[in-house]
Amino acid sequence: MLSTAEFGIDLGTANILVYSKNKGIVLNEPSVVAIDKDTRKVLAVGSDAKKMIGRTPDNIIAIRPLKDGVIADFEITTEMLRIIMKATSRKLGMSLRKPTVVVCTPSGATSVERRAIQDAIRSSGANQVHLIEETVAAAIGADLPVDEPIANVVVDIGGGTTEVAIISFGGVVSCHSVRIGGDRFDDDIVQYIRKKYNLLIGERTAEEMKMQIGYALIDHVEETMEIRGRDLVTGLPKTISVSSYEVQKAMKDSLLQILEAVRATLEACPPELIGDIVDRGVLLTGGGALLNGIQDWLREHIVVPVHIAPNPLESVAIGTGKSLSIMSKVVRASK
Repeated sequence: MLSTAEFGIDLGTANILVYSKNKGIVLNEPSVVAIDKDTRKVLAVGSDAKKMIGRTPDNIIAIRPLKDGVIADFEITTEMLRIIMKATSRKLGMSLRKPTVVVCTPSGATSVERRAIQDAIRSSGANQVHLIEETVAAAIGADLPVDEPIANVVVDIGGGTTEVAIISFGGVVSCHSVRIGGDRFDDDIVQYIRKKYNLLIGERTAEEMKMQIGYALIDHVEETMEIRGRDLVTGLPKTISVSSYEVQKAMKDSLLQILEAVRATLEACPPELIGDIVDRGVLLTGGGALLNGIQDWLREHIVVPVHIAPNPLESVAIGTGKSLSIMSKVVRASK
């Protein structure tokens, strides 16, 4: 059974979530670290660091040490995890001495990248570290019967990657991973606004646009939003109004690549499992599952039912925690 010294971590590009069976989600922080550029000293982690993006002096930078779901800066990631572990122990009201941790990895992560994640977690104070693939964790978190010989299709659209997998009998039968997710959508919007309006906006503005007026490739009632940025011609602040159809156009190519990954995964499905997919459909999870219209858009193109997980933002974290009690049944997926 999962004790207070055993928990799961969703080590995401956009957010880090920590799950304890007794307390549920005990910590949910942006995967952002503010550091002193000269000394490399960590000044802030999580929400405090995210608030600093684009608002700090030259000697302080806010960075994301995780890129495309894997570690881009080992040293900073280890320090961030150490701080996260301390915060977790405070929230649980205990001293976490050498806890057992289950952490998720992208399906497309290399053995070197997986080892880096294990080493970073161990360096931050863990005793045992188990790895589990993101899609398997998401399926467990959404209460799908992953240990039965039934096809469970999961599309996990995270901050850095989109993972698509067919899971049956505790393992991944077919999968595709593309390094496209919520962060790429934000960047698409930034580049579109820059190219069309000669206006430079920050990633936080782009994220707000995506969340408020961003749509998958479906017809919808047009919405508009006023945004502020710096005019690249005059160098002065400028306010413009942007349509939801423009945001949709900006994200189009990235969305089509995600659709292609879903199609490729389904095409590689063994014939024996096709009937399950037709009956049970596809489960959407991750922050991208909250994009307006994405459920209807995918359903229209893959012609099978599409469901959204009950807690798409938390499914992976919940699954990492729950997986400890069934680790032997998903051992093939966690290797």
